[in-house]
Amino acid sequence: MHCSIYKSSKKDEMYLYIARPEQTEEFNPLDALPEAMRSAFGRATFVMDLQLSESRKLARVNVLHVMDSIQTRGFFIQVPPEGLINPNAVEPEGLRGA
Repeated sequence: MHCSIYKSSKKDEMYLYIARPEQTEEFNPLDALPEAMRSAFGRATFVMDLQLSESRKLARVNVLHVMDSIQTRGFFIQVPPEGLINPNAVEPEGLRGA
């Protein structure tokens, strides 16, 4: 299965996997997502195309789960693992100097 991967502009380490489009003109990868998820994802920035297969290993998710989700829902969203803290993240305004 060929897929394209896009990263979220709103959340670090959030990625969208979708079946690689056959046409390249006027393609919006977010069209595959429900409206609520689309606004939470933000802008989609292309990362890479990838060939998925049962024998391929992915770093944070099970490839079979990704393939099944793309086939049944049209997409797969990879979210950051629980407890992942970005030490370079800016603190919310109300917490500075508290």
